[in-house]
Amino acid sequence: MRTPQGPEFVKGHGTQNDFVILPDPDGELELTADRVRALCDRQRGLGADGVLRVIRTGALPDAPADVPADVWFMDYRNADGSIAEMCGNGVRVFAHYLVDAGLATAGELPVGTRAGVRPVRIREDGQVTVDMGMAKIFGESTTSASGRSFSGVAVDVGNPHLACVSDAELADLDLTTQPPHDPELFPNGVNVEFVRPLDGDHVQMRVHERGVGETRSCGTGTVAAAAAALHAAGAETGRRVVHIPGGTVEVEVTSSTATLTGPAVLVARGHLDPTWWATA
Repeated sequence: MRTPQGPEFVKGHGTQNDFVILPDPDGELELTADRVRALCDRQRGLGADGVLRVIRTGALPDAPADVPADVWFMDYRNADGSIAEMCGNGVRVFAHYLVDAGLATAGELPVGTRAGVRPVRIREDGQVTVDMGMAKIFGESTTSASGRSFSGVAVDVGNPHLACVSDAELADLDLTTQPPHDPELFPNGVNVEFVRPLDGDHVQMRVHERGVGETRSCGTGTVAAAAAALHAAGAETGRRVVHIPGGTVEVEVTSSTATLTGPAVLVARGHLDPTWWATA
């Protein structure tokens, strides 16, 4: 007798920022915050920094009005179950999945997000480039970590960031707890990046993600880090190679947009146990 199968899943990562992908084209899954937390739990679930539901925009009741109904939509949830506007590493993994599953062809394709449509290009060398939209610096603020104060710039990359450029040894920072932030400037919380310039156009970064904790990488965070590093160097546009604990990505900031290029890897696939899913 064949055992019934639960929902399909795929596991993937972009520079070790990892995700559970749930194919759900018609919006049939009841994706509650409790289920997201259970899926992302590294002891009682699959373990991940977030969940990417693959759904047609027209099947998602709260999809932005400016995203066409037939576009594949990345319904992204943080590990704590909260909904997020955008995820740069997630978009790369999402696009890779679409091509791998035969839902899109390699080359240029649009991906819907709560921050709008993001054009994605899957290159022949396996790298994925995402047009992230403009990285907008909209203020200055401070935070602290390991008893040290840091000043930084507020950057909008479709979601909020506080990117702090300094000469601090990033390995010495304790990011096990959320760095404090100004709730008036960031009423919905913030991702906090600590950025150290290296030689040439290279920078190092660590990040504490809103709703997740410290992660091995954060795509939108690398864009914010590049924009902040350029700003600290007196430039508004340029290129930065960003080294994060999970690998390396390249960010290009122009006067009209920013692009993020990096790897996307699929590592496992299967079906969730139906009993586990029903009680998660």
